[in-house]
Amino acid sequence: MKKDDLTYLAYAAGWGLVKRLPEPAADALFRRIADVAWKRQGKSVLRLQSNLRRVRPDLDDAGVRELSREGMRSYLRYWCESFRMPVWSEERVRASFDPEHIERLDDTLAAGRGVILALPHMGNWDLAGAWVVERGYPFTTVAERLKPEKLFDAFVAYREGLGMEVLPLTGGAHTMATLAKRLRAGKLVCLVGDRDLSASGIEVDFLGEKTRMPAGPAALAAQTGAALLPVTLWYDETRTMRGCVHEEVLVPEEGSRREKTAAMTQAMADVWAVGVREHAKDWHMLQRFWLADLEPRPESHPDSDAQPVEAQA
Repeated sequence: MKKDDLTYLAYAAGWGLVKRLPEPAADALFRRIADVAWKRQGKSVLRLQSNLRRVRPDLDDAGVRELSREGMRSYLRYWCESFRMPVWSEERVRASFDPEHIERLDDTLAAGRGVILALPHMGNWDLAGAWVVERGYPFTTVAERLKPEKLFDAFVAYREGLGMEVLPLTGGAHTMATLAKRLRAGKLVCLVGDRDLSASGIEVDFLGEKTRMPAGPAALAAQTGAALLPVTLWYDETRTMRGCVHEEVLVPEEGSRREKTAAMTQAMADVWAVGVREHAKDWHMLQRFWLADLEPRPESHPDSDAQPVEAQA
C-alpha cells in the first residue's frame, strides 16, 4: 500500500473511530500519543523544539524540552477535538470557545463592512471557525491542497460540514476574486496566515528573526476596504479554548500597494508574536518557519526563487 493511501486511512480512521470513544478515553489516548511522540524525539518534535527556542530564549534546554512536551499535548488536543467535532452539539461548540473582544467582529459586520479574521497556527482554528458559524456568521476560508487528493477532499468535506465555504489555495482559478467578492458584500473571510516560505511571501521580523508570511490577508483588506482583525488562540486548564480578536490593522495612508501590504503584514506579525510568546505551547509550528532554517538552494539553479514549503492541514 502506498504512503499516501496509508495517510488517508489514518485520517479516515480518526474521523470514523475517535468520535465514537467516550471523551475521557479519547483525551487519554491522544495525550498518550503526544507523550510517545515527544519521547521518540522525531523530526517534527525536534523542529518544534528548535522553533520554541526562538520563542522562549529565556528557557534552558530542559525548559524547552518540557515546553515542547506541552506543545505536543496541545497539538494532539487539536486533533482529538477535530476528529470529534462533527458529532458535537451546537451547545457544545458554543461552550468550548470564549474569545475576548468579539464585539470588534460583531460591530464591524453589523455596519455592513467585510471582515478578515487572520489567525496563526494556534489552538484549534477549526473550533474557532465552528464557533463563529454558530454565532451566525458563515464565512469563507482557503485550504492548502494535500496529497492524496482524497485526503484534501476529506478535509474540505469536514470543514464544510462545520459550516464553512472552503476554496482551494492552488488550482482554483478564481480564489482571490471570490474572497474579494465576499468581502465587498460585507461578509466574513477567515485565513490562517503565519507561514509562507515561498518567494511570493512578505518578509517580516518575527520574534527577532526573519520569516515570510502570506500577502493575502493584508492585500485583500487594502483592495476591498474590509477590516483586517488579527486573532490569537490558546488553551486554558479547562475544556474551554480562549482567544482574542485584536484591534484592526489599518491600511497606511502612504506608500505603494506593495509597501502598504508589507507594513500591514508586519503589524499583524507583531500582534501574533506577543500571543505566541505568551502562549508558546499552543503554537503548533512543527515545520521550518524562519528563513535561517531553510535548506540552501541547489547550486545548479542560482536564479531560482523557489523555497521549500511543507504542507499543513
